[in-house]
Amino acid sequence: MAQVEATTERVVAADAETVFDTLADYSGTRGKLLPEHFSEYEVREGGDGEGTLVHWRLQATSKRVRDCLLEVTEPSDGELVEKDRNSSMVTVWRVTPAGEGSSRVVVTTTWQGAGGIGGFFERTFAPKGLGRIYDAILANLATEVEK
Repeated sequence: MAQVEATTERVVAADAETVFDTLADYSGTRGKLLPEHFSEYEVREGGDGEGTLVHWRLQATSKRVRDCLLEVTEPSDGELVEKDRNSSMVTVWRVTPAGEGSSRVVVTTTWQGAGGIGGFFERTFAPKGLGRIYDAILANLATEVEK
């Protein structure tokens, strides 16, 4: 099994604190940012950054649905880490200043992929598909914070 990684980023016309707070607001704005690939969104504990436990189902493809139960931590300023209790998947959101009134958001998801030929296809195609899903979240985030 090899590690699979998907990364995408976007510069947003809002300050880093506003962007981070929007991402960390699991009980409010976060659910609104998710595209149609996500369903059954539910905050089970907390709701604001560190200590949040959130559930959703992610339909990455027509055949692949992940049931995710994520523990949220904030290991450093501007960083949210979502660790899935149901798999090896970890998503890291990093928000940094990117000039006057702007910020850069980088999202990276890693997981242990399958072995064999299935793993080859997963490593080849899954990062692109997940990248498109996260691009949609980042576009929704930009719309939310650039109001």
